[in-house]
Amino acid sequence: MLFSTSIKLRRRASAALIAGLFAGAATYAGVSTAATLRIDASAATAAPAAAALRMGSAVAPNGDTLGVNARYLTRNGAPWLPVMGEFHYSRTPDSQWLAELQKMKAAGIDIVASYVMWNHHEEVAGKFDWKNQRNLRRFVQLAAQAGLDVVVRVGPWAHAEVRYGGVPDWVVNSMPTRRNDAQYMALVEKLYREIGQQLKGQLWKDGGRVIGIQLENEYNLDGPDQGKAHIAALKQLALKAGLDVPYYTVTGWDGTIYPHGEVTPVFGGYPDEPWGTSTKELPPKETYAFRFDTRVSGDLGAQTAAHAPGSAETDKDVTPFLGAEYGAGLPFMYRRRTVVSADDIASMLPVQLGSGVNLMGYYMFHGGRNPTAIGGTSMEESTLSGGYNDTTMISYDFQAPLGPDGQQRKVLEKLRPFHLFLHDFGSRLAPMTVRKPEVAPATPDDLQAPRFAVRSAAERGFLFVNNHVRQYDMAVQQASQFEIKLPKQTLTLPSKPVDIAKGAYFIWPLNLDLDGTNLSYATAQPLALLDQGRSGVVAVFSASAGVPVELALDGVSSQQVQAGGARVTVSNGRLLVSDIQPGSNVALTVQRQGARPLTIVVLTPEQAQQLSVVQLAGQRRLLLSAQQNYVADGALHLRSVGSNQFRFGVYPPLPKQPRTDAAASVLRAGGNDSLFQTYSAELPARSVTAEITRVREAQEAPPVVIGGAARAAIQPAPESFKAAAAWRINVPQEQLRGLDDALLQIDFVGDIGRLFAGTRMLDDWYYSGYPWQVSLRSPQTAATGPLTVAVLPLRADAPIYLPREARPDFGAASQIAQLRSVSVLPVYRLRVTP
Repeated sequence: MLFSTSIKLRRRASAALIAGLFAGAATYAGVSTAATLRIDASAATAAPAAAALRMGSAVAPNGDTLGVNARYLTRNGAPWLPVMGEFHYSRTPDSQWLAELQKMKAAGIDIVASYVMWNHHEEVAGKFDWKNQRNLRRFVQLAAQAGLDVVVRVGPWAHAEVRYGGVPDWVVNSMPTRRNDAQYMALVEKLYREIGQQLKGQLWKDGGRVIGIQLENEYNLDGPDQGKAHIAALKQLALKAGLDVPYYTVTGWDGTIYPHGEVTPVFGGYPDEPWGTSTKELPPKETYAFRFDTRVSGDLGAQTAAHAPGSAETDKDVTPFLGAEYGAGLPFMYRRRTVVSADDIASMLPVQLGSGVNLMGYYMFHGGRNPTAIGGTSMEESTLSGGYNDTTMISYDFQAPLGPDGQQRKVLEKLRPFHLFLHDFGSRLAPMTVRKPEVAPATPDDLQAPRFAVRSAAERGFLFVNNHVRQYDMAVQQASQFEIKLPKQTLTLPSKPVDIAKGAYFIWPLNLDLDGTNLSYATAQPLALLDQGRSGVVAVFSASAGVPVELALDGVSSQQVQAGGARVTVSNGRLLVSDIQPGSNVALTVQRQGARPLTIVVLTPEQAQQLSVVQLAGQRRLLLSAQQNYVADGALHLRSVGSNQFRFGVYPPLPKQPRTDAAASVLRAGGNDSLFQTYSAELPARSVTAEITRVREAQEAPPVVIGGAARAAIQPAPESFKAAAAWRINVPQEQLRGLDDALLQIDFVGDIGRLFAGTRMLDDWYYSGYPWQVSLRSPQTAATGPLTVAVLPLRADAPIYLPREARPDFGAASQIAQLRSVSVLPVYRLRVTP
């Protein structure tokens, strides 16, 4: 992650924009009569140039190969567009690693990335700890078991909102860092040697799954013993330690500096700036605007200031556009507590992919908690230790798609359809180049102009549309049609103008080959392609909210199509299927002479968010369920929070009636109107209650101090917590028997909440209105007796940013510290064995 000591917005809204657009949250609303939206994609797509990169060993013992050119990654010679998600092993109990990695795989993640935080392993000089929660080797092995490739971010400086960026105190206190200082580099060499031993036999060249190494992080320093020479020296130390992998990366934003050809830059973008100092809503972020000239999405907040354009900008024609830190959530900083919605995150995907990204990498995909330091020193970044930001001592929730205790958030449901698309269609997208619209927004502040782009190669391509900007109402694009000029034809879609609602975002295909049948276009997003051998191919799409679904087919007659209640006509020489009602039934089938049958299913947007593709009972199957799911040991695992009721659908149908937990009853309940074989199940219900007792009343909290490197609100000093109110929470352990987990949900209003078992802090939380949940079954947070929650009062005059909807009504009071409720959400898990 990435937070700045010199925050400057790359583009600032004008005073008129600020006055007109926000007082609290933005209030702009409008309508645009867009008419025809044109893109000229007729220019030839050049073959990708060879990348100016020196890779490491890229051939596995079984002959599998990884590669890269100036446009995309390759796997066994074919274009490869994977999804990467960050998960910090040292911030999660090792007993949970395998299940969490399997959940990530089920969510559509292909590569897991993780920092090696130096001070988590060598807190005391010369004493490395690679055991238990710090066992990097076992984490990598379990990732491979879950079917994930691995990128290890070896630092030595990581940031990650950890104390001194992960560099141990004893190093920071005694020598220069982040440069080719002899004493520092000797210690880095020892660190890399330790990492090399951990990863020995786990690298791609050895048959393992470690495919990449990231060196340093957010590095734009230049000068004696710094800059390109430092990154080059780090790479040589990594190679000396045996870290010979196909890919070497550095973060590419904010003027990064690296040696040409030795590493490839990776990029990112976030929907807000929690590292900022503003106590108000920010102007519209570049993250929601397509980029046609640069790969850097605004100010990502590097901790050091750049003085010139970085290497990543000058290398953009000879390196692929890879992502590593597109925010799958945001952290809470003390002074700025931004809450993001699922749409705030998911709407970035069409923008990034439509801007040319060929590795979709997230930070963070899985939340966590800081481990306990040996000497009692807290591990978080804070102004008390000279950091630019104040972060919670323990919590690293990040509003991630998977919470610290593995709970699935709504954002995962919104992201997964895009991951499914990339899994089955990413190899087609990767070679395609970006095409700019005839008219595009001049700045991110323009909330009326349509936002769209095309990526294409020859006659095929994909259309990317985004009409969502966080905290702002985009104009409704009324009566819109897209006109895409390709080398040999011009596609106009849909057949009739449609309104594109504010908040809409989607991907539509252009001349998509479906097993030999050409889908000229669809006003629905491709999700999955299921090859069933002689039985044919099933193509699954998602309807775009508010837009009628129509499919245009080339070279197909009406006699070859069965479309149920849909309307079939001929338009511009194509067969047009319209009036399709989205759902889990078959939308249409195509049977061309001499070809396999093609079945097309168009799900509703809500169903698309419940769709997974799993390997079950010997083949790839569609799974439709509102419950979190993953596959382990050949069985399907379903998790339900708060409800003991389960329902799921499978296609193709399972060959036999599945077995389930002994306590569950499973009934087949499928109807003839659905493609899916459906099941329902029920586990014994558990009622879990928490007993609450007030321990102490709040006292007057001291004023919030302005200071630190950011010259903004800093977290109250430890002594301030004597003013905290406190309550005892008792949850009888016998109530938790038979549950997969139980989430303690603490709803409070105040400044900072802290949860204790005796005097041991289990978790902490900055109030923001976002739900605070803590597992009662995790080895990291479980307690044998009553817990205590303490709430430091929030002062009415605190100069911090809170979302408008979370700002409390103080009335005449000068502060507030309330525990509104404490509840326990039972988590049920159903195991289904085919």
